[in-house]
Formats: sequence, structure tokens, C-alpha cells
Amino acid sequence: MEKIIVNIPSDFNDTINQFCNLINRAKNIIFLIFIAFILISSYINKYHKIFKRSKYSHIKIKKANETKVCVCTLGKNENKYIKEFINHYKGLGVDKIFLYDNNNIGDGSETFETEVSEFVKDEFVKLIDYKGVEQPQLKIYSECFSQNNKYYDWFLFFDLDEYIHLENYSNIKDFLSEKRFNKCKLIYFNCFRHTDNDLLFYDNRTLSTRFPNINWKSGSFTLKTIASRKIKNIRFKTTHWLDRSLIGCDVFGEIVIPLKRRVKLDNKINFPKYKLYYIDHYCFKSTEEFINKINRGDGLFGFNNKTRLHKIRIYFNYNRITLDKINYIEKKTGLDLTVYRIKLNNSNLKLKTSLILSSNKTLIFYIILLFLKYNGIISNFASFLKINSRETFFF
Repeated sequence: MEKIIVNIPSDFNDTINQFCNLINRAKNIIFLIFIAFILISSYINKYHKIFKRSKYSHIKIKKANETKVCVCTLGKNENKYIKEFINHYKGLGVDKIFLYDNNNIGDGSETFETEVSEFVKDEFVKLIDYKGVEQPQLKIYSECFSQNNKYYDWFLFFDLDEYIHLENYSNIKDFLSEKRFNKCKLIYFNCFRHTDNDLLFYDNRTLSTRFPNINWKSGSFTLKTIASRKIKNIRFKTTHWLDRSLIGCDVFGEIVIPLKRRVKLDNKINFPKYKLYYIDHYCFKSTEEFINKINRGDGLFGFNNKTRLHKIRIYFNYNRITLDKINYIEKKTGLDLTVYRIKLNNSNLKLKTSLILSSNKTLIFYIILLFLKYNGIISNFASFLKINSRETFFF
């Protein structure tokens, strides 16, 4: 077998060594580039966070004990409830309530001075005179925000019949200081309406005692807003959303897109966790109180029959229709509620029909069972029905 002899140039080893050195240098360069990339990335990330925060650089992210919270509200003929409202928000750690007095002038009309004098003296409530002004609600919200956004971080735009509920939070500042709200300018709360509990007249118990029942479906249609001082150029167009052109958050800090916010909130209503943070809305109270409320008008639509009929329709959508309620409302408003009399009669007829059908079904069921028993199909009739001293069927 012939041997193949290969002549290797004398400078080949030098070439190999140079190539190895080149690879080692490349490794070192790649390693240095990788280290530089990590350092630059961390710096960019830090700079990016600073840049994002610089939009509100004049506002520092505050802790709960540094956060300032106020309520902007107005009232008219609300002396019976004003102290309960104030004590509720004082107990939640609110710093100030700006109460706009929209009572009528003269004629023995109510006034807030005597009811809230102790809170005014303690500087917890600031009373602003808006007596006799018609439909002032949006104007009041705009004024309250523009005059005080240098001193308060969060503004609660609630009515005197709206009580915020925060499960597992004794102080509203702890809730608003959660990290999930750091980027939120508006926070939307669903309002759940309390029913009238079939009470026809007022009594002096607290609202929560008199009206414990909540209609959970009502939260899909009504909400109220907490606004941050971070907002620029807000335009108060609605008492609920405040400004529909702005993007806000729900109570879990999730972004609510303006065109889809109703759908998003509706979908979350079905989840039990959504009932942790909401507004207790005592908008109806007793029939007497409800009629007094719609007869005086409100701060947004004023007083007219069209508005009153609309509110009565809402009232009967969420509360049981009874003859006593219909008679009382007609007497106090002078409105014709024949349509609700017809509905009441129809509902009574349906109830009677359903009871008859139900009793007939029960009777048929017993006849079938008796037939089966006496034909030997069922050996133990009593055990089949599982009848004992506490379970008896009537028809």
C-alpha cells in the first residue's frame, strides 16, 4: 500500500494559531457586547419609566397617609339624611366634603346650616350657597374640581343617596393607594339600587336598616365616578361618566375603553368579586320619600311631568307594584297611572292562573301515584314520597 505524503507549509501552524486567537478575540468581543446590551437595556427601562411618569411629574405617587380625598355633592330637601351621609364618609377617612346647598329660597324651605353646623365648625364640611339655582349639578362638579384640584388627589362625585361600599377596606385611602390605580385618572363604580322594601312611609331608622335589599341587576345601567387630580382639561358632560372622551378604570384597575365600557362592566356584573366594591344607591327609599324627591325636581333635569313619569317607570321596574303605591303616587303627583293599574291586574291574573295550574299539576301527580300504588307498581307509597312529620303536600 502506497503512503501518501502531504507537505505542510512551514507557516501553516502560524496561520492556525492566528485563527484561534481571532476566535478568542471574537468571543471576548461578543461577551462585552452582551454585557453592554444588558446595561443599556436596564438603563433604557429605567429611563422609560421616568419618562412615562414625567407627564405627571408635578404629582408624586403618594402613600395612603399622604393621599387627600374629598367629596363633591349637592343637596335639596335632604336634611333627614345629611348627617348619615357625612358620618359614612367621615368614617371612611375622607378629608373634606364640599356640600353645595341647592335648597329653595324662603317659604319655610329647608337649609343645611342647622344640620351640618358641627361639621362646618370642625372644617370637615364646607357649605357653599347654591340656593335657588336650577339644574346646577354639572356646573357644581366643574367648579368643585377646578377650585380644589391643587389640594386633593381624588374627587368623589356622588349624590347624597350614594354610599360607597369597600369590602375589607376601612379607609378609602388604602383602597385608592393600591398599585392597580397608579395609572388611572377615573375609576368607575357600579351603583346598585336598593329597593323600597315595600315601605310606604318614612321612618327615622337608618337607610341601611330600612332598605337592606339590593337589586344586583341595576348595576349594569348606572355608575358613578371617582376622578384623579391628574386629569387635564376635563369637561363635565354627564353626572355619571363625567367626560366620555376620557379613558378610565374599573374597580380592579383594568382599563375601560370608552366605546366598550358598558359591555365590559356588564360582563363583570356576573362575577361575585364585582360585588366587593360598589355604590349602595338608596334612590327610591319609601314611596313617600320617592315622590317627595321627584316632586322637587333634581339638579340635572329640573322639574317636569315627562321626567317624573320616567322616574316612576324606573321605580316600578325595580319595586313591586301595589294598589297602595299607585293610589298614593296619583294623589301626590296628580299623574294618571292607569297603565300600572292594568299591569297590576294582569300580574294578579297571572299569579292566580299559575296557582291554579300548579294545584292542578299537583293533583294530577297524586292521581298518577295512587294509580301506580294500587296497581302494585309502587310497593311503598309513603317511602316513595319521603313523607315525614315536616314534609306534607297540600293541594
